[in-house]
Amino acid sequence: MSGSLLILIVMGLLVIYGIFIYNHLVTIKHNVGKAWSNIDVLLKQRHDELPKLVETCRQYMKFEQETLERVMQARSQVASARASHDIPALGQAEGALRLGLGNLFAVAEAYPDLKTNDTFKHLQARITGLENAIADRREFYNESVNINNVRVEQFPDTIVARLFSFRQFPLLRFASEEKKDVDVRQLFAS
Repeated sequence: MSGSLLILIVMGLLVIYGIFIYNHLVTIKHNVGKAWSNIDVLLKQRHDELPKLVETCRQYMKFEQETLERVMQARSQVASARASHDIPALGQAEGALRLGLGNLFAVAEAYPDLKTNDTFKHLQARITGLENAIADRREFYNESVNINNVRVEQFPDTIVARLFSFRQFPLLRFASEEKKDVDVRQLFAS
């Protein structure tokens, strides 16, 4: 076997290996996109349900306007971060929204007529279900991002990644308020 034939075989194997790496990186990148789309759909659904919940609560909670306004302000921040695909800002806004919803549901306990309202109960269950689904999808998204980020940094994948402009993606982290213990006594204080 001549030296030039050996070099051609090695070059051919390197090209095939490079194509394999490229295709794998494309698959991983699209998995991140798919995971984000799953979160985006749930955020949109919750975004559409929140005004209904706030309006239902507003009819009963005449003196709790500040709580309702915080929820709507956080909803607006989530929508803005979602529209601009600003993952870190979305994490902060999500934390504020979840805290606001927790406060809203806790304050609603003081309004027996509201707690028994079928529309409120339906919306509360729907939003709680969406919150749980978002948390599940967030875990899937972060796992997809982690796989992508590791592969983009690993050798020899990093060579192909840089050559074809594959990039890292940010993790979706919620605000630190969500991780804190909730002071239930404070929520139910009159």
